[in-house]
Amino acid sequence: MVDSKQQWKAWLYLAPAIVLLLVFTVWPIINTIRMAFLEGYRGLEAVGGVSYSFGFGNFTKVIHYHKFINCLKTTILLCVLTVPISTFLALLIAVALNNIKFLQKGLQTIFFLPYVTNSIAIGMVFAAMFNIVGSFYGTENELIATAGIINNIIEFFGGKPVNWINYGSSYTANIVVMTVYIVWNALPFKILILLGGLQSINTQYYDAAKIDGTPRRRVFSRITVPLLSPMLAYVIITGFISGFKEYSSIVGIFGEGMGPADDPGRLNTMVGFIYDALSTNSQGRASAAALILFGIILVVTLINTQVGKKRIHY
Repeated sequence: MVDSKQQWKAWLYLAPAIVLLLVFTVWPIINTIRMAFLEGYRGLEAVGGVSYSFGFGNFTKVIHYHKFINCLKTTILLCVLTVPISTFLALLIAVALNNIKFLQKGLQTIFFLPYVTNSIAIGMVFAAMFNIVGSFYGTENELIATAGIINNIIEFFGGKPVNWINYGSSYTANIVVMTVYIVWNALPFKILILLGGLQSINTQYYDAAKIDGTPRRRVFSRITVPLLSPMLAYVIITGFISGFKEYSSIVGIFGEGMGPADDPGRLNTMVGFIYDALSTNSQGRASAAALILFGIILVVTLINTQVGKKRIHY
């Protein structure tokens, strides 16, 4: 406990951090709420002295904007697909790593590498893997075409190549590519959290189950999962939050067009919608969309929290 006479020193040490939080966190949040309720707010016009009335017009414009529903649908679809798959795979990998003592540290490092790698760079690698490339080569300008690494693997096993991300590709194929990439990119963080949780479980539970001859599947479902439920709830909630903020992964694969060349914007998300509004100097509409996204994330988080209260074992 800091002596009351010496508290000014503590506040003095905290002052730089508090000032930075107020300037770069608290004020932007307050300003975003303010701009969201100013009808048709545009930053450049506001600087020029234009005044705006208070109202809900920005929210109405966002909801009735023809691309809003598509952005919302894509965002929700990616969340629903990627969060359960990535959580389940992370749990299996974490359990496997926890049981492998040989080279465990090295394997943890390998699995964690994607987390510290730039998502745009990883997206470009995935785009190259799924891309169908045709180029002219040689003195006679012969056309050298490749169906891409993934399609080459599919053909090796007797399948037919798929147009994943190129001109004329289907929405389903695009979603499959994004699901694979987002799941792969989300695994490291979840594996790290779940592995830490597994290593904190008292081994007496497993010793007792071994003495009783309990099958491994029952040990997994009756001991591991219940005792790991707080970490599972955490990675699920953070997974949904990250999923609703998805943007950079789509840019990494499809570029700023957020979709194949013949249908740009097909895979645009809520965050992409906000950036599009900012690029047209429509700060009021962007702020309203940001608050709508915040509301959606808040509702989903509260639902997960309420469900988790009945299933989490501490």
